[in-house]
This record gives sequence, C-alpha cells and structure tokens, in this order.
Amino acid sequence: MKLKEIAHTRTGDKGNMSNIAVIPYDEKDYPMLKEFLTAEKVEEFFSQICFGGVKRYELDNICAFNFVLEDSLGGGVTRSLAVDKHGKSLGMALLEMEIKE
Repeated sequence: MKLKEIAHTRTGDKGNMSNIAVIPYDEKDYPMLKEFLTAEKVEEFFSQICFGGVKRYELDNICAFNFVLEDSLGGGVTRSLAVDKHGKSLGMALLEMEIKE
C-alpha cells in the first residue's frame, strides 16, 4: 500500500528547507502512521536530496505530522534552477512511499 492511499500532503518551502504535512484521510490510520512514518524513514526516502536531516513534529490534536527537511532545495528556491524539487513535488513524492498495511 502506498501512503497516498490513506493520506494527503500540504507543503511549503522557505530558503533551503521544505515542510511536508502528512494528514491521514481517516483518523484511525494516525496511530499506524505515527509508528511507521518516522523522521528516519522520511530522511532515508529523500536521502538523495535532503542533506540536513529531517525533523518530525506530531500534531496529535489534529492527527497530522509536519516534516521539516533541512538543506533539501539545492540552496533555496530562489537559487535553484530545478522547478520539480520544491515543496509540492516533495509532498507528492512522499505519497509514493510504500507503507505496511
């Protein structure tokens, strides 16, 4: 099962970092995602472009996560020539992650 089957993302970017919020469609999936979707797994998933580490913020009150990817935009949005590396594309890429059922 891919992450996109049970969750959606909202994203943003600032400077050389990207934020990816992951929100399950159904709150019942939040505990499973809390166990599986760790900062380490997201960092491994983006290991080719994220060089400053990943921090996960848990938002238990709304059953969501915010992942902050440091040093992940090739110097920053305004300095990068790559259009596809910015926040929205990273959010869509994360939804392709295989997760356990």
